[in-house]
Amino acid sequence: MMKLVLWDIDHTLIATRGVGRELFGECFEHVTGQPMKEQALVDGMTEPVIFRETARLHGIDTDRAQFEAFAACSARRHQARVHDLRERGHALPGAAAALAAVAGMDGVTQSVVTGNIRPVAEIKLAVFGLDSHIQFGCGGYGEDHDDRAELVRTAMTRTAQAWGGPVRPADVLLIGDTPADIAAGHTAGVPVLAVATGRTHLTDLQKAGPTHAIASLQDLTAVRALLT
Repeated sequence: MMKLVLWDIDHTLIATRGVGRELFGECFEHVTGQPMKEQALVDGMTEPVIFRETARLHGIDTDRAQFEAFAACSARRHQARVHDLRERGHALPGAAAALAAVAGMDGVTQSVVTGNIRPVAEIKLAVFGLDSHIQFGCGGYGEDHDDRAELVRTAMTRTAQAWGGPVRPADVLLIGDTPADIAAGHTAGVPVLAVATGRTHLTDLQKAGPTHAIASLQDLTAVRALLT
């Protein structure tokens, strides 16, 4: 039986410790001509939504072309500042071991569902050595859709094309750190493993109704159990 594991990135596998916000601000000013005074809610949101809502906080209406300019800037700036990402950010405890453990299971494909655009997702995971087990072509990314549940569906469609056969919701495991990840899983009809490595407490994640919730990826018992 084939299985598909879809990882969130920020606060699930890595933390950028402020570098991500700095880069967002740089590209926001580059595209809009205004310094970023405040940023919209980011937890569980996709990059187009964060950009649009941040612009609205500054009295700016944006279009798709402006987001695409922002995304291109973000890819360039992340690449230019990989040293800062490496020096200030870090892989979260257990992330590398969890990816390796899942990679060692027969018939499992690993990819990502993330609000990041694909180039940034690839840079972030590569910086911390977490990219070797990820099939990026099977993922769902911020530029694909505003809604995270649609990113799950996009990843399933891309994986089905790679497998040459259908991907059933029951054969998918979505792993993330926010209630938005859990809601996306519910909407897409796939199991969700919630990890309390972000800003949401374990108790609050459990209240949101994931299939299972754990304190960190250092606990691999639930990961293995949900994939067997």
